[in-house]
Amino acid sequence: MNLTKELLDRIQQPDLTEDDRALLRCQLAKQFEDAGNYEGAVEALGELWCGLGDFPKVDLLLDPMARATVLLRVGTLTGWIGSTRQMEGSQEAARNMLTQSDSLFQQLRLAERAAEARIELAYCYWREGAFNEARTMLHDAVCCLDAKHSDLKAVAMLRLAVVEGSSKRLNDALTIYKESAPLFEISSNLALKGKFHHGFAFVLRNLAASEGRPDYLDRALIECSAASYYFEQAGLSRYHACVENNMGFLFGSIRKFMDAHEHLDRAQTLFTTLKDNVHLAQVDETRARVLLAEGRIVEAEKTVRSAVRMLEQGDEQSLLAEALTTHGIAQARLQHPEQSRLTLERALETAERAGDLESAGNAALVLIEELENHVPLDELKSLVDRSRELLANTQDLSTARRLANCAARVLARVHATPHFPAKVDWTNFSFRKALLEYEAHFINLALEDTGGVVSRAARLLGFNHHQSLLALLNGRHEILRQRSTPIVRRRRSIIQKPLDKTKGSRKTRKNEAADENATNQ
Repeated sequence: MNLTKELLDRIQQPDLTEDDRALLRCQLAKQFEDAGNYEGAVEALGELWCGLGDFPKVDLLLDPMARATVLLRVGTLTGWIGSTRQMEGSQEAARNMLTQSDSLFQQLRLAERAAEARIELAYCYWREGAFNEARTMLHDAVCCLDAKHSDLKAVAMLRLAVVEGSSKRLNDALTIYKESAPLFEISSNLALKGKFHHGFAFVLRNLAASEGRPDYLDRALIECSAASYYFEQAGLSRYHACVENNMGFLFGSIRKFMDAHEHLDRAQTLFTTLKDNVHLAQVDETRARVLLAEGRIVEAEKTVRSAVRMLEQGDEQSLLAEALTTHGIAQARLQHPEQSRLTLERALETAERAGDLESAGNAALVLIEELENHVPLDELKSLVDRSRELLANTQDLSTARRLANCAARVLARVHATPHFPAKVDWTNFSFRKALLEYEAHFINLALEDTGGVVSRAARLLGFNHHQSLLALLNGRHEILRQRSTPIVRRRRSIIQKPLDKTKGSRKTRKNEAADENATNQ
């Protein structure tokens, strides 16, 4: 607070050059930016920038250092504000300014400042889902930094771990957190410490689900608590809200739904106060997952639909793809297969276009898992091939298991379906055999769909009486008899008829004679 007041006083000094005043304004804006107060940061830049959608007034500055610094601050703020407000084109505008800043710093041979610009540029790529570009930028930045730039290097490592976590390269992310831990321990920056613990918790929670490690879940909760402590100490409500959202997901994954909704309610309140639309959409998407786990499908669909609408307005294509996938799951479970398929196909294309191959592969798997009976077999086979290509480099064990399971299910369908090629080898062809295979295929499907009840299967096949199907099962399709439910014969009559006292049944007369003999003896 004292530093902020000191900077404000210095900015007001009349003898300052425009270049020096610009540098002081950027320093003040950086303080607000680090605290998550983006509106305060814009205000601190004063006449240098009119706000989102405008280019900073760098033409009035003579010093290349001042121009590069202003472009860095405005580019960074454009990325953050454009993300929180979901403004289309904001990330591209931010990238243009940050690229110019990086170029100017390199011309001035200021490697540290160029690395800072590259770190922010990488985050713009990450927001758009272009993880490979973000990864390359961050590796370049890390190589330019040494021990004396420990805080900036810590930021670069932190963001690299975030990129790897978003790419589902969870073990790589875990390694980065473990190796960079000493950088955060020596830092006096409370916000940086909080971000480290929060990011670490995010990776641990995903690894817990991927590898079936409940101990990772326990550790993730501990890391979340540490992150909350540091963010609270630093007065960073935006980051504290992110932790609450993560806690909601964690409690939902261990089926403590009441606790999950309490944390999500707190996150929603904080993000609403901050007018942070992108994180509000993330909270809705997290809540929808929790509601799906509870079986509250109608509420889940309504909630995630709201998240999709919000994310459609901005450039966060990777987040949009995740929300669309969750929406597709909800639609499928509400028995709306056509809508679900369109939504999931859009999720796949959105993620793939953004370069988020893991999310695209996940959408393809969900299509198979949720809509197997509503997608033609040829398209299912294509989906398996496509998901295998998209997930070729996945490190997520649960995703690999799902891929194997989907491939096995589709393969079973292939073997169960008779193959009718466009060209036939007539050497040993039997028309009768081909007809029998075709007939057996549909009888098998009807028995599967009716749980083996012959009468219902007969109705599906269009037979007037189930005896017709029984005749086929007892005749030329005996191998399918095991798929049918055994028929339990009923008694001749549910209501017993009264015996004719004059005639009686043969069995009754025999019983009476036996009783008489026994009495005589």
